[in-house]
Amino acid sequence: MRWRELRIVAFDTETTGLFPEEGQRVIEFAGVELRLGPDGSVVEVVRHEWLFNPGAPIPRDVTEVNHIRDEDVADQPEFGVRAREIHALLEGSVIVAHNLPFDQRFLSAEFARVQLRWPVTAAEVDTADLSRLFHREARSHRLGELCSRLDVPLLEAHRAGNDAEACGRCFLAMAARFDAPAELEGLGDWGEAIVDPPATGHIARDGAGELVFLDGPSVGQPVAAHPDTLAWMAMAKERREGRWDWRYPDPLRRWAARWLRVRASGRFPQHMKGFGPLDWGIDLPLGVQG
Repeated sequence: MRWRELRIVAFDTETTGLFPEEGQRVIEFAGVELRLGPDGSVVEVVRHEWLFNPGAPIPRDVTEVNHIRDEDVADQPEFGVRAREIHALLEGSVIVAHNLPFDQRFLSAEFARVQLRWPVTAAEVDTADLSRLFHREARSHRLGELCSRLDVPLLEAHRAGNDAEACGRCFLAMAARFDAPAELEGLGDWGEAIVDPPATGHIARDGAGELVFLDGPSVGQPVAAHPDTLAWMAMAKERREGRWDWRYPDPLRRWAARWLRVRASGRFPQHMKGFGPLDWGIDLPLGVQG
């Protein structure tokens, strides 16, 4: 399956803070569809943008960054009104975000309020990770700096629609410049993207779309609930014909290690492109919330 033939949705959120676990909410969502022509160039851009009422005053420091005021959202609905529409937009798509774990945590919390799980996507690409991979010498991996390096325009930064489109175009620019594979399955090894695991018979999606173990000590359980089992699968060996060998195939081991780096690293949930010491990005230990 070729990823350029799928729906590509770059997205961004603006929020009332850093931690959805503390009740902070999404106040703006933008999902930008980038439709490509046969040569891989963008032929159409479709924007989906909404403001939301968080049900509480927007902190002043948040307004200073994104310029969204209480009066801007006073007559807007809560996120739940659009939740299923946003979920459907992401479902089955190649989704792209800059510092994706931040947006994913907030959207997952909002989806959970209306009994929705994180959507089953074709691939999940983080342009911040791509910047670290392909611009190792760069002093900053913020979206604005990445846009400058790639000559991607970013107008009126810190608003979700503009940031989302710029992020998507940065992904496409890096895919072209750094020879991204045409096949969807290759995006993982190329750019630390989350794609479905290889079909080795050890991990697969259940009827509800949840990734579950088909083998190992957590058989039948969701992968997300047992990162320790995934770590074991990445490292497990067994004795075969008088020598120790890897228990699981190399493609699965690479997938497991990548999933752990991206989803279970405990890396700090970055501020919404803001300023100050919270942007230092200090990792939190695995399993510890800020």
